[in-house]
Amino acid sequence: MKIAVTYDNGNVFQHFGRTENFKVYEVEDGRVLSSEVMNSNGVGHEALAWLLKDCDIDVLICGGMGQGAQDALAEAGIEVCAGAEGNTDEAVAAYLAGELVNTGVNCDHHDHEHGHGHGHDHDHAEAEGCSPQDCAGCSGCGGGHQFEPFYFFEGTNVGRRVKVHYKGTFDDGTQFDASYDRGMPLEFVCGAGDMIRGFDKAVAEMAVGDIIDVHLEPEEAYGMPNPNMVITVPKASIQGLEGIETGDKVMLQDELGRPFDALVTAQDEESITFDCNHEMAGKALNFTIEMLEIM
Repeated sequence: MKIAVTYDNGNVFQHFGRTENFKVYEVEDGRVLSSEVMNSNGVGHEALAWLLKDCDIDVLICGGMGQGAQDALAEAGIEVCAGAEGNTDEAVAAYLAGELVNTGVNCDHHDHEHGHGHGHDHDHAEAEGCSPQDCAGCSGCGGGHQFEPFYFFEGTNVGRRVKVHYKGTFDDGTQFDASYDRGMPLEFVCGAGDMIRGFDKAVAEMAVGDIIDVHLEPEEAYGMPNPNMVITVPKASIQGLEGIETGDKVMLQDELGRPFDALVTAQDEESITFDCNHEMAGKALNFTIEMLEIM
């Protein structure tokens, strides 16, 4: 099997979506046969999952892991062991010995950039990676050529940077976000995995000046709630809970000090329950999208 580890100067890089390199280990009968460093060429989050799949990776060992990346890796059939630290060789040895524990989703960087809690622009670089049709011979998969551009679907605008204005509403008409209100258009590379899938696909065939309305079911937006993201912990293990009430939104930190949002859903004298799913998970969304520029 093949194990990939997010890699930086010999150590496990702590942000999966921003890793520039993976160290790939060829393993047989629980022993490492060989290893090599594979460059990601700036691929981010969900696109990385398919890059790894195309390179026949069976297991990913990493530091920080967001929900979007975890979902994409699960869809790609790749086992994840998140929360690793230190030397990559030692991390692989610990995994093979059954001593490396997966911490699951432990990073909030998969959330969205513009800071209003409902954004749609993942914090990614422009995506490039292995072609799904032809990975044979790419760097890190046994050959020497550079990665070809990787995109999730086809369309006139796929692979091009676009600039749009948008308004987002729920089915009852309540507005949850609008770039118009901020006076700041949204800019991203179409098809590169920067956006929630339905929004991304909606602009693939738009022309400058077009205005469209789209309805997205949860599967094309933020997905369905993950029950594994609802956690109950002892109150004694968390500081600063004075005055916290059920229904409050709080900012927590993982074991590596990274912040993430959570909703208090229940508590008693001994424990408190947090829902760490994205607040839009399970919700159908509607967007009005205006194409301003195609670059």
